[in-house]
Amino acid sequence: MLATKRPHAQATRFMFASLTFLFCLAWPLGAQVAPEVSEIFRQASEAMQRGKLNVAGDGFEAAARSAPAFAEAHFNLGLVREEQGRFEEAIASFQKALALKPRLHGANLFLGIAYFRLNQVDKAFAAIQKESISYSKDAPAWMWLGVVRLAQDKPEEAAEALDTAATLAPDDMDILYHRGRAHLLVSKNSYARMFKAGPKSWRVHQVLAQANAEADRHTDAVAEYLAAIKLAPSQPGLHEELGSEYRSLGKVHEAEESFLRELEIAPHSVLAKYELGVLAVEQTDGAKGKELIEAALKEKSDLLHSDYNLGRAEMLLGNDAAAAQHLERATSATGSDPEVIEQSWYQLGIVYRHLHRTQDAQKAMATFQRLKDAEAENSQKALKRYEAQQNPNAAQPPPSPENPQ
Repeated sequence: MLATKRPHAQATRFMFASLTFLFCLAWPLGAQVAPEVSEIFRQASEAMQRGKLNVAGDGFEAAARSAPAFAEAHFNLGLVREEQGRFEEAIASFQKALALKPRLHGANLFLGIAYFRLNQVDKAFAAIQKESISYSKDAPAWMWLGVVRLAQDKPEEAAEALDTAATLAPDDMDILYHRGRAHLLVSKNSYARMFKAGPKSWRVHQVLAQANAEADRHTDAVAEYLAAIKLAPSQPGLHEELGSEYRSLGKVHEAEESFLRELEIAPHSVLAKYELGVLAVEQTDGAKGKELIEAALKEKSDLLHSDYNLGRAEMLLGNDAAAAQHLERATSATGSDPEVIEQSWYQLGIVYRHLHRTQDAQKAMATFQRLKDAEAENSQKALKRYEAQQNPNAAQPPPSPENPQ
């Protein structure tokens, strides 16, 4: 539970900047209040917008006192008190607002947040759940439902709520953060149960191999895949994954054998077929590489870096016009590795020369050099950041007279 508390307070601060501003400016439609009360409410709203919370609180309190049935005055008073950290008073104001208008937009949400800040998570969940039901298209309600579920140590339910929030607001940084955290906990719990249920299962070795692969520990990954294969020698996918790890280690023969074994087990394995084609291209066998890559693309048309690899195969076969078409697409492929894009420009420059397209060749090589220089510059910056992190107490150079600090 302690690990879940720090982000919660941070998330609350993030939310106030947008939500409080939104709700305090929302004028109650059709409100029957005296003109003088309406003016007090307006001035309090302006004060809240300017960040003058004490003035705003006094105004909303006066409006609520003068017009006890004015639900929005109670609600905005609750927003002020919540922003001031006076959560018990905020709860009382939100409850009054809800008693007057049970479906008042935002009231249950901020009531739940106030409960949450007081570590009353069950009450927080009940209130925010009502908001998400009443306003099912509001991403903040679903996000907070997920945050509360995390505090209740229910990551599966949290992930479900946060997935809904992400569907409604795909680029919201707070939602993405909490969603990632929820799914990470779900994965962690799932793997922990797997290790407990079957510590000698081939699945355990597969998971450990995948974790090693993602951490670039390819030798360790190979060892775990071999252990998994020993327990499940005919399991589809294992030999293909093992082959990819051998390829990362530069062990071409072992990689090729693994991909061929995968195709024996699963003749329609697209990835094994594609990887064999890439290996053939890397060994300058353009005909075999092209045949295998095109066969894989017939079954899955969006294989990563396929245009680059087909372009290289066509170059080996002397088909420069076809190579140029593939490499041109490779330079702008979505999700492609920057290094592959860089190399695509280099190979494209060579192909253009073969086609006597001199200006295009010069432009392609200039683009290649620009990307390469940018990569080198970024590497230097990353190295300096790393060195600074490793030695934070290193002496700083004195400021120059032209640029005093």
